[in-house]
Amino acid sequence: MRGFQTRSFKLLTPQCGSAVGPLITGSKGDAFQINVVNNLDNSNMRQSTSIHWHGILQSGGTNWADGPAFVTQCPIAPQDSFLYSFQEADQAGTFWYHSHLSTQYCDGARGPFVIYDTADPHASLYDVDDESTVITLADWYHAFAEVNYSTIVIGASDTTLINGLGRYAGDGGTASNLTVISVEQGKRYRLRFINIACDPYFTVSIDGHTNLTIIEADAVNTVEVAVDSFDIFAGQRYSVILTADQDVGNYWIRAAPLGVSTFQGGIDSAILRYVGAEDEEPTTTQDTASNKLSEQSLTPLENAGAPGIHVRGSADVVHTLDMAFVGSSLSFTIDGATFTPPTVPVLTQILSGSLTAQELLPEGSFIEISQGDIVEINLPVSNVAAVGGPHPFHLHGHTFDVIRSAGSTSDNYDNPPRRDVVSTGTSSTDNVTIRFQADNPGPWFLHCHIDWHLELGFAIVFAESADQIASSVTPTDQWDSLCSTYDALDSSLQ
Repeated sequence: MRGFQTRSFKLLTPQCGSAVGPLITGSKGDAFQINVVNNLDNSNMRQSTSIHWHGILQSGGTNWADGPAFVTQCPIAPQDSFLYSFQEADQAGTFWYHSHLSTQYCDGARGPFVIYDTADPHASLYDVDDESTVITLADWYHAFAEVNYSTIVIGASDTTLINGLGRYAGDGGTASNLTVISVEQGKRYRLRFINIACDPYFTVSIDGHTNLTIIEADAVNTVEVAVDSFDIFAGQRYSVILTADQDVGNYWIRAAPLGVSTFQGGIDSAILRYVGAEDEEPTTTQDTASNKLSEQSLTPLENAGAPGIHVRGSADVVHTLDMAFVGSSLSFTIDGATFTPPTVPVLTQILSGSLTAQELLPEGSFIEISQGDIVEINLPVSNVAAVGGPHPFHLHGHTFDVIRSAGSTSDNYDNPPRRDVVSTGTSSTDNVTIRFQADNPGPWFLHCHIDWHLELGFAIVFAESADQIASSVTPTDQWDSLCSTYDALDSSLQ
């Protein structure tokens, strides 16, 4: 153990503070103990909670600390607390955390998480990488997610927040302050962009700074990729090198939701301000993009190449997800089933002896995989691309190789992108394909990271090495008591 990080994190109602939680940091190899204290008390939102540490693999037998409610734990009751403990010896990079109960994180239970690497292979490329260069992108809704869900699910957000600040169109909406990212002329900055939104992807660009370099995608170091702009989907992260090589002044940072914005009055924007510049808003104009990031250009810096035989369909487990939307019930299905959270968490079911997909609940929402299996998953979107797409899919417990990206018709097994959230595309002919090796026993969620869609059941669970979970996953006594405390609550407090 190289280090030990203990944090106490209090969940408050949105009116009590920022719409973005505090930055959590550590160093590669650190053991984290994060105590989540639930002080939620607003009846307009769910008052119980759970926290997912997005991108953390939980590979040390800590599947119980992964966080998705009713998959790996019961929620934390109001006025109760829960200690999450985990350590990843080999992980560093840009992560985040968020509530994983219903649509609760849309109301502000989310924040950035960075694990620094003192031996970062890209360290020679930048001069500054600290709290000031972490940039969160979020959607914000004036209505509570739980109360106004039926309206919000089909509507756009009211505001784009960059590091918790933003403006909206309408009376008084452009009077708010904007986030300022300060840079010094001549220095190089590692900007860590994190899309913590419930729904939209953002197209990001910075006026006058078209020589950006991507060096990390979803906590995976990449070969350097030069871009002038990039799309970042819900749950995704990119580290981008910006060289402050322009005249001292103010420049717009632009984050267009779903790729579209007028930016009028400073909406969907923040400010890049050089040291010595006037305290005023930019007058810069948007550059015409000519080198936007293509996901297929992302290559892992270390250990490139998908596991297994490099032929489509040659994996031990090959599964094509049958994804659909049922308009009559406003629900998504995968393989004919809508994921409905069970009353007993999946991990509890497995530890109690239910080991097969036929035994586990909810019925029809499981794929069994065994230790060492090479797993290849196809995600064709012919039936769902037009229903709120593109859909960003996130896999818990693993990174995966993207054998076929959205917009592509060819496979890449030799040096594909590696990440934990992938866009499934907008074309009815898209068939995104991912591959990973089963080396981390536990129930692991695969779901659309548009939170409204997850609430409508757009998810499935991998029951990975179920016969080994009891011997490799050892929850704490406090974890054991979560369900009895939660089950005893009045429904209004759940």
